[in-house]
Amino acid sequence: MLAMLIRQPGRTVSSVARQMRLSLPATSQYLRALEARGLLTCRRVGLRVEYRPVAMTTEGGGGAIATALRMLVGRWRQQPPEVLFKLATAFTHPRRIEVYRALKNGADSFVRVQAATHISRRALARHLAKLQARGFVKNEGDVYAVTNHAHPFGRVLARLAVR
Repeated sequence: MLAMLIRQPGRTVSSVARQMRLSLPATSQYLRALEARGLLTCRRVGLRVEYRPVAMTTEGGGGAIATALRMLVGRWRQQPPEVLFKLATAFTHPRRIEVYRALKNGADSFVRVQAATHISRRALARHLAKLQARGFVKNEGDVYAVTNHAHPFGRVLARLAVR
């Protein structure tokens, strides 16, 4: 959906739904989620709402993410969509950003990350597992560390997470 809007900005909910073969409510929900994460902007034109990617110069990370995605769109067909989706959702929860920053700042054990973030044991375990599954964190024994992500989009996201 984001790749389509990068190629064809200014599309309406109904045109996106038609092209993606999704219902209007589902399409609207996905577009609002992308907007909430700073990747899209919307503009009401009469009864329609048009969506477009954020400008490359947008502050707060959305512009940098959109720029990285624009570079990937040309090679989109070479990337399994699941890989890009998994990467794109790595830092969608503010606590995962907090966990990643704590690890980047030297917290190297579960106990130290918990002390730095004040996140409950169960929630912290869940966030660490998600970051591990997406390749941003590794765990060797009882030691956690951030990784240098192999994917260029992953590196952009990791860089933005520590800003």
